Amino acid sequence: MDQHSCLKEFVAYYRVSTKRQGRSGLGLEAQRESVERFAEQHGALIGAFVDIESGRKDERTGLQQAIKLVRSRRASLLIARLDRFSRRVSFIAGMMDKGVPLVIAEMPHASEFQLHIFAALAQEERRMISIRTRAALQAAKQRGVKLGSTGKARAAENKTSADAKAKEMVQLLKSLPPAASLSEAAYQLRQSGWSTVYHRQPHPQSVKNYLTRLGLTLHQIY
Repeated sequence: MDQHSCLKEFVAYYRVSTKRQGRSGLGLEAQRESVERFAEQHGALIGAFVDIESGRKDERTGLQQAIKLVRSRRASLLIARLDRFSRRVSFIAGMMDKGVPLVIAEMPHASEFQLHIFAALAQEERRMISIRTRAALQAAKQRGVKLGSTGKARAAENKTSADAKAKEMVQLLKSLPPAASLSEAAYQLRQSGWSTVYHRQPHPQSVKNYLTRLGLTLHQIY
């Protein structure tokens, strides 16, 4: 029997909350690294879909396409973290009721019962975050603080850090042969001890994401 026919197949699903996260790739990078690392160890990715939607919304085009492929190939839906899928118990329970095999890269051995518990905790966490955020904003407003400046400063700081990491990565890859692949680039970076801005080991997709930040392809850095 062909060895590849024995591999478990996964369909990756990613979700980010804002268009800014979707354009920059920053919101997706950590999810992709976790999912691709898991898939490399346990099977093969046969597709990937992304939604730029709030976790509160059930109607997601990317998710519906992912589920369609899962069913047609009898694969499993692979996500990085449960809260990236949804924080609503009813949504997650609905997926299970529909018979959609769900695998979470960060907790692959969780049972359906455990997933229900984690979903309930995530839902309660979202409610508490919302309460604390409203209280903090109200307190800041009463102190005369101009709202929105902190978030913009943090976003600018994150962008600067990611750009610096991308340039650092390019310097480390200049010694690669011209015909090197993204996989070979990721391997060399791991061997050198380089890590992403999230302090994770680099994988082919993360190498590509950082190159894209600089408007480059792997073969344009030599």
